[in-house]
Amino acid sequence: MIPHPIPLAPHGIFVTGTDTGVGKTLVATALLRAFARSGLRAVGMKPVATGCRTDAPDRANEDVAALIDASSVRAPIDLINPYCFAPPIAPHLAAQQAGISTSLARIQESYLSLARLADRVVMEGAGGLLVPLNRDEDFGDLVRLLDFSVVLVVGMRLGCLNHALLTAEAIRSRDLPFVGWVANRIDPAMPFFEDNLAFLKQKLPAPLIAVMPFAPDSARACSAIRLDLLAARHP
Repeated sequence: MIPHPIPLAPHGIFVTGTDTGVGKTLVATALLRAFARSGLRAVGMKPVATGCRTDAPDRANEDVAALIDASSVRAPIDLINPYCFAPPIAPHLAAQQAGISTSLARIQESYLSLARLADRVVMEGAGGLLVPLNRDEDFGDLVRLLDFSVVLVVGMRLGCLNHALLTAEAIRSRDLPFVGWVANRIDPAMPFFEDNLAFLKQKLPAPLIAVMPFAPDSARACSAIRLDLLAARHP
């Protein structure tokens, strides 16, 4: 059973993706820099990281290191990344190998500590919204518990329409606030890119807040983000 949700100011953003390797870290760091540019204190969080080392200041993990670098607030690594596992495998399997069960309550405690330090917490998931965290709970359960708003990263390549619509359906079925999506051009040679983009703009029930060019640097990625287009949360 997950803990009961507690009332929180809606200042958490959860970045999920249509798959792994679609640019969640790129978008999460761009959001962090955009929030900082707008005058807000922003800190990144990666609740579960795999393929890393607990003895390294940045967990020797590219995602965690990038989030730390993009944050305008300094925070203890154990708050930014409560769970760190060495095997580069699915989070729940890595936890099983370590002989533990990932606890949503522990992640919640870390988030609350970060929320006291910052105006915005940008949390990056692993894989997609329904990736399991333990035997009974997934990232969708975590988002609901923490009352986060969801930003979806769509990796623009063949197959992305189905992946994007399925993820949007999962967000809707969990009754989570879907406040925006990003089209990330991970395949520069994708046929009919503009047609696919137009289809998703019509079908996804959240505003398009950025179109990321292929392999942008951090400055271009930050400039692409339109915070003003983030949708208002539903009650």
